[in-house]
Amino acid sequence: MRIAPLLLGAVLAGGGGAMALAQAGPQAGGPVAERKNDMKAMQRELEAVKAALDSGDIAAIAPRAKTVHGLLEVIPTLFPPDSASGDTKALPAVWSDRAGFETAARNALAAAGKLEQAAASGDRAATVQAFREMGAACGGCHRNFRGR
Repeated sequence: MRIAPLLLGAVLAGGGGAMALAQAGPQAGGPVAERKNDMKAMQRELEAVKAALDSGDIAAIAPRAKTVHGLLEVIPTLFPPDSASGDTKALPAVWSDRAGFETAARNALAAAGKLEQAAASGDRAATVQAFREMGAACGGCHRNFRGR
């Protein structure tokens, strides 16, 4: 199976990572550094999901989707008002359209939950579809709330 590069780009834009990072608490360097670490961790997890899909190893996806889900749970907290400047690609819309940003974060969280459930079912077609939805949810947030 081949997933369109644009879709994969949307999924991977901004990155992500391991649950340990999300649970470790505040990072040195403040919320900008913390969210960058979490996004890079999420990116690694989604790259591993893509590789598992490509190899047909559906069983390997559920734990990674669970990690992505955990990272997405904290996304809104990683964008406090005092983190709008500095070395960040977050657009001002994160703060000026907070309701829209939080809706986009909830959509990504729901997509991660769907991916986790689909992978746990072992249904390859459902997992592929859920991964596509995850990409759309990530892209929807990044299009509106992340600069290039």
